[in-house]
Amino acid sequence: MANASEADEPGPPGPPPASTYAKLLLLGLIICVSLAGNLALALLVLKERGLHRAPYYFLLDLCLADAVRAAVCFPFVLVSIRQGSAWTHSPLGCKVLAFLAVLFCFHAAFLLFCISVTRYMAVAHHRFYAKRMTLWACVAVICMVWTLSVAMAFPPVFDVGTYKFIREEEQCIFEHRHLKANDTLGFMLMLAVLVGATHAVYGKLLCFEYRHRKMKPVQMVPAISQNWTFHGPGATGQAAANWIAGFGRGPMPPTLLGVRQNGHAANRRLLGMEEFKAEKRLGKMFYVITVLFLLLWSPYIGACYWRVFVKACSIPHRYLATAVWMSFAQAAVNPIVCFLLNKELKKGLAAHVPCRRTEPPLPREPYCVM
Repeated sequence: MANASEADEPGPPGPPPASTYAKLLLLGLIICVSLAGNLALALLVLKERGLHRAPYYFLLDLCLADAVRAAVCFPFVLVSIRQGSAWTHSPLGCKVLAFLAVLFCFHAAFLLFCISVTRYMAVAHHRFYAKRMTLWACVAVICMVWTLSVAMAFPPVFDVGTYKFIREEEQCIFEHRHLKANDTLGFMLMLAVLVGATHAVYGKLLCFEYRHRKMKPVQMVPAISQNWTFHGPGATGQAAANWIAGFGRGPMPPTLLGVRQNGHAANRRLLGMEEFKAEKRLGKMFYVITVLFLLLWSPYIGACYWRVFVKACSIPHRYLATAVWMSFAQAAVNPIVCFLLNKELKKGLAAHVPCRRTEPPLPREPYCVM
């Protein structure tokens, strides 16, 4: 009997499977890349005075949010994977962690929408953009984004059972259930509307650039001539030359209206060619970030919609695990995209890397061959 009872007792737990080590290694790599890339990008934006502009302020906020997400939320996922997909902490800690995960997701969505609007303003309404998008305006927009994100992520805290640990996802997150059993449909629709509106603004920007892809022909306005002194909107410098040469009689010709004064250069309405190319490159970089956000979150959002609309559904474990890990990877891709597509960030990073610094060439001494 004693031997039989000893045989029925469960033995010590065996070593974790190889998939657990693979998950730990992959998530550890995501955390390291996210922290290193986002913090390096944030320090570069803070240190370089040439990057103290509106788009880089928004990029700084986006990078800091991804770094905090990687430093706060992902280590608990590592612990849950190490414990065999189990939550070993308090329910309050799980609720706080789920609140932060939802907060950072909505923050990225709201911020990318605001960035798309500013990108359109920078190209289509450059004078208003250059005058109004100051540092304090950017701070106000960022504060508004965080306020809206908290407003979206905070109500489920009071709903019992909404934020909980999902064993299949190995994380504390929003529990998506059928629409008759939970109010998660409104949050999912809000996220879909934000992503759709962001792409609609970029589509409008693309249409604007397409309509203005060719320069309009110059409308020549004839100048007014009185005794060889040409003046008026169509006048050129030839009027002053004629007057100095003695062809004109009378007073000096009036100020040439067609010449732009240097004092009004800061208030110009139209973009120069170099400025337009710079704004276009920034818009391309932010659009790639937006597309990657959509691609990496779409599988998980699709699984959430499936849970909301289909009652008693069973999502394949392999698909759900892939969708969850793609959403984790989104926190690490933004600095890679920025350093690859932005020349200013690339030059700034190369200037601060010791091995990439190039010394100026020494002057060659003259010599002769005997």
